Amino acid sequence: MQRRIAVISAAASGIGLAIAEALLGDGWRVYAGDQDVAAVAALGGRHEGLSAMVCDVSDAESVARFFACIESDLAARDEAGIDLLVNNAGISGPTARFEEQPIDAWNATIGVNLNGTFLMTRSAIPLLRRRAPGSAIICMSSTAGLFGCPLRGPYVASKWALIGVTKTLAMELGPEGIRVNAICPGSVEGPRIDRVIAADAAERGLTAQEVEREYKRQTSLRTFATKEDVAAMVQYLMSPAGARISGQAIAIDGHTESLSLDMEA
Repeated sequence: MQRRIAVISAAASGIGLAIAEALLGDGWRVYAGDQDVAAVAALGGRHEGLSAMVCDVSDAESVARFFACIESDLAARDEAGIDLLVNNAGISGPTARFEEQPIDAWNATIGVNLNGTFLMTRSAIPLLRRRAPGSAIICMSSTAGLFGCPLRGPYVASKWALIGVTKTLAMELGPEGIRVNAICPGSVEGPRIDRVIAADAAERGLTAQEVEREYKRQTSLRTFATKEDVAAMVQYLMSPAGARISGQAIAIDGHTESLSLDMEA
């Protein structure tokens, strides 16, 4: 049986690294891209079967170089293509009311979260076709792609768009046996949500503890997800149990009831 191969963006830390390590544990080979040069260097030699390279998903030339390296390595290994693309790269964007959103920050958020997914997917589809049927794309959306969320306009816009992209790709690629799904995590424990909470607290004149409590009360389980929860869903979708799942936006969030905030002055 041939070894399965994944390409994962923003995979040098956080959710991306958790996904990479879970797949490596299942015997996959993983190509990890990340714009953090130091983090990529730190991954060197850390895991057998992991190749880490610098890739800024918002830059078309960087993405082209990344995939050129992948194709060269695949050819050297006499491999035909890849089985999975995980579009994990994303940034939180600014925390501000819509009319106060900086234009450059809006463009940067859309550039990474949405345009980056476009650039990565466009390059990956020919490689996914070589392993079809059975290959797949997973886009990392968010519960913010299912609800409105005050103060997070650029992030919400990009994550809603990713669900539309997912459903469109599922329709285009499904006849070839390529599945496409979106994972929609809620707040995920770690430094990133800590930064979001701190920015929200500063914007609304609250403490970080008050905002964290408010976020947790937005879900029925009153808890945050973990990066391991997200990685486990990727494993499930790529297992035989997930073979007929496509075009879906799957929440991992403890059942979000609402992302509304107290915006009273």
